[in-house]
Amino acid sequence: MSEASAAAVAPVRSRRTQAAAQPAVYLVLAVAAVFFLLPLYVMVATSLKTMDEIRGGNVLAPPAGIDVSAWVRAWTSACTGSTCAGIRQGFLNSVRITVPSVVLSTTLGAIAGYTLSFWRFRGATTAFAILTFGMFVPFQVFIFPLIRLNAALGLYGTLGGIVLIHVTFGLPVTTLMFRNYYAAIPLELFKAARVDGAGYIRCFAAIMLPLSKPMIVVAVMWQATATWNDYIFGLVFAGRNNQPMTAQLQVLARSDTGVPEYNVIMAATLLTALVPLAIYFGAGRWFVRGIAAGAVKG
Repeated sequence: MSEASAAAVAPVRSRRTQAAAQPAVYLVLAVAAVFFLLPLYVMVATSLKTMDEIRGGNVLAPPAGIDVSAWVRAWTSACTGSTCAGIRQGFLNSVRITVPSVVLSTTLGAIAGYTLSFWRFRGATTAFAILTFGMFVPFQVFIFPLIRLNAALGLYGTLGGIVLIHVTFGLPVTTLMFRNYYAAIPLELFKAARVDGAGYIRCFAAIMLPLSKPMIVVAVMWQATATWNDYIFGLVFAGRNNQPMTAQLQVLARSDTGVPEYNVIMAATLLTALVPLAIYFGAGRWFVRGIAAGAVKG
């Protein structure tokens, strides 16, 4: 067979191979979808059932009717410890913790990434290496020293203390994100701004920040999800008056008083997960775009 004939046959074979592999690909995707969606279905179905239906024992059976009383009770009157006011206070606490944590860690991470990319100072590489190394140290190692530090500063059990913890642990991640993103921006753009007389703040505010919208979305989504879903830090550092939804949910699920109301527990779990789900469904395409843009150069 000549080279021309072989080149003509190769695309045909490639298409046939792809067509033969499609059923296997769809099968794997279907199995993966069932694996991940089945627990979600069980949670939603259980939250819409009455306790009599749940006691029937068929966890996969759909609810006989749409009963949202468990959702209402989870939000307004479910008992989380000695308080029976639902998880709405935990929702407000999560908002109060998440919003400043996201704003501060994203802002500081953008400034740090910008500085490490364009304003090289002595020891910048070492500082970035130490910052990156901190991402891989298990945070559980730092819990006891941080308790002592927060207590010494008078921040233990306060809103400012838990926000400071989230900003501290979120800053290495956001710095790495913005540094990698800025590394893909042509250095000539920065040099041209410097020639025109732009200083540190003007270069950042007028040039780099408007170009950073995709990465800002990624950093906000990442930090908001990590902060909202956090349980350990909220339980240890927030104190009773600032406990987030996740901490209240744990108390609700492990309550030893009375018969466990599984429909209320599932409704409370879904209410806790609504905010991260809304973030990803609302800005998912920006997340993918920002991740791809930040992965061009390291």
